[in-house]
Amino acid sequence: MSTLSTSAHRRLVAAAALSLVAFAFDSPIAMAAEAAAAIPAAAAPAEISIDNFTFGPNVLTVKAGTTVRWVNRDDIPHTILDKQRKVFRSKVLDTDDSFSFTFAAPGTYEYFCGLHPHMTGQVVVTP
Repeated sequence: MSTLSTSAHRRLVAAAALSLVAFAFDSPIAMAAEAAAAIPAAAAPAEISIDNFTFGPNVLTVKAGTTVRWVNRDDIPHTILDKQRKVFRSKVLDTDDSFSFTFAAPGTYEYFCGLHPHMTGQVVVTP
């Protein structure tokens, strides 16, 4: 039985390590992780609270593709309508009910409460 010299042993260990590294980068798991990293993340959701007859924040700035969620924290019902009445409209929201809308296009969206028209807010959508 022959034994490897120290330098031959080191070369063998180094070759095995390089093979494992090369396999790891070409493996399906590594390729899937690389592909997932290349996909842009969806915009984080944003929330507007309805409380004490106000929308908070009153002006919210988000990126296109963001879903905005209004949550009624008030003890009376409210609705959400865009001022143009063409883009979004919620049902009546009781306490702790919510309404969500995804803003796909950049622009400024003014809205109000249909039950209490003095309650207004704005969502500014950037590219």
